[in-house]
Amino acid sequence: MNDLISIYSFDSQRPLLFTQWEFWVFFAAVYLVFTLIMEIGRNQCSRLRLHLRNVFLMLASCFFYYKTSGAFLLLLVFLTINNWLFAKAVYAADNRQTLKKLSLWFCVLIDIGLLGFFKYAYFGTDVINQLFGTHLSITEKIILPVGISFYTFQVISYIADVYRRRIEPVGNLLDFAFYVSFFPQLVAGPIVRASEFVPQLYQPYQLSKRLFGIALFWILNGLVKKVVLSDFLAVSFIDRVFENPLMFTGTENLLALFAYSLQVYADFSGYTDIAIGIAMLMGFCLPRNFNSPYKARNPQDFWRRWHISLSKWLKTYVYIPLGGNRQTTVATYIWISIIAAVALVLSGSWWVTGIVLGLALTVGLVAWLRPQHRKLLAANLNSFITMLLGGLWHGASWNFLIWGGLNGIGMIVNKIWRNWNIHLRFLSVLLLACGLTVWRYYYPQPWLNVVWVMSSIVAVGGLLGYLYHLMHLPQKGFAHAMGTMWAVLQTFVFITFTRLFFRAGSNLDPATANATAWRTAREMMQQIGSAWDVSTILPVIWAQRLTILLFLLGMLIHWMPDKFKLWYRLRFASLPVWIMLVITVAVVVLLYKFMLTDVQPFIYFQF
Repeated sequence: MNDLISIYSFDSQRPLLFTQWEFWVFFAAVYLVFTLIMEIGRNQCSRLRLHLRNVFLMLASCFFYYKTSGAFLLLLVFLTINNWLFAKAVYAADNRQTLKKLSLWFCVLIDIGLLGFFKYAYFGTDVINQLFGTHLSITEKIILPVGISFYTFQVISYIADVYRRRIEPVGNLLDFAFYVSFFPQLVAGPIVRASEFVPQLYQPYQLSKRLFGIALFWILNGLVKKVVLSDFLAVSFIDRVFENPLMFTGTENLLALFAYSLQVYADFSGYTDIAIGIAMLMGFCLPRNFNSPYKARNPQDFWRRWHISLSKWLKTYVYIPLGGNRQTTVATYIWISIIAAVALVLSGSWWVTGIVLGLALTVGLVAWLRPQHRKLLAANLNSFITMLLGGLWHGASWNFLIWGGLNGIGMIVNKIWRNWNIHLRFLSVLLLACGLTVWRYYYPQPWLNVVWVMSSIVAVGGLLGYLYHLMHLPQKGFAHAMGTMWAVLQTFVFITFTRLFFRAGSNLDPATANATAWRTAREMMQQIGSAWDVSTILPVIWAQRLTILLFLLGMLIHWMPDKFKLWYRLRFASLPVWIMLVITVAVVVLLYKFMLTDVQPFIYFQF
């Protein structure tokens, strides 16, 4: 009993993770009580039975979060009560617009204020020091509550939807608390909107054999992604390279960068798969959060497939209020000013701030002089701001701002590119490659070498496509497949290189994140962009053969056709239960073989 109490008491070094046996003991106990509630009360009032189920799962979720974050459970409770009360006030003040808006904004300011304190306190201190020449510092380390970004965005979406009359406020506080705290998706998403989840609280519980099989498949699939792909690749290779890039060759740095793209996907989507499976066993459906993102043909398509719940949240509550693809608003220019200030603080350079403001003024001037282009410019500007804010959502450090900005630029370039004819596309790519060649000749830099190589490869691909077009060859069948493959590979490479700035600042103390992230990114680009020793490439490939094999295997599975994946998922769900059990045991043995001594937390826990 003492051992059990110690295991399930709060320990900051051992939170309840899906990859720990303690979690599955916890879930087994929860599921046993859940089943008893649903079975024993089968002949009783269904409404009462569902209410008991919801209250029990809410209490279990609170315990889960206590085990994960300790006293920060009080923060979750406060945000839950605060948004429940204010949503009722907003709904009741429907005919009094001033009171309605004040209630909404006061509640949102509380939500954002708490999030800002825990995530951006160091950044705020830097802002004050920069503006007023002070030397303030935070003496006590601020601990970031696990999952605060996810459940804060969730409650903001709830009160915003109540304000817009898209949903009615949840009448029962305990039901609302269950919606906010539901433990499978509490700490790393997906961000679930109330309109998607709350109606399920009052629906009869159903779990057919096929649904059970699909749920089990998602759980096993997520565990394999996390343990076999993500954790093993990270600990055995990726983390070592990122910790000291100069100790490794350019080949190893490049391999680590591409392997990280697979790692972060396997880690985050693995968590989501497990969460979806666990929720399904209890009769709840969570929204899909990933849709084979590395099959995307362009950056915009990628963000429709990656972290779908966050992308939809940013579109609904940031991009559209800014004006969307219709117009710029006052909020657009307010955010430009804020981002310029952020750029000043993070970079310490007035030049960077001037460039940001200069670009904004240029866009505004063009929109004023060329009215026919206003919508396109507004859409691009609002899209860019949204991506920058998405970067800052991950953390107030220079690397996340660069990462978000690069993705925003990629989306804008793609939109402009699609409006050009094939002649203009080829000419632009050719001029870019030639310009970079000249620049590289007179001002050689490692990072410029990387950009030059990438642009040269794109130019060669563009030349082949242009010649194919001039010969009037058919654009269907093989040609279409090759074009899709080429677009997917280009997008994957672009996304991978933006991840350099994302990974370089992850898992760092916010007080030192900027300097460390910038040093890591610079050193990796130096190794990748410097001259390679050809004699070391084959030995490196052989030494890292298991890493390369796992990477290729993971990418091949990812690129399989969706219809084939659906087929084997349904085939698994249709198997007899005893065969499912045998497969489950085999997967557990595989996981045990790959399991590391130290359990690795999920990457997105830090956000």
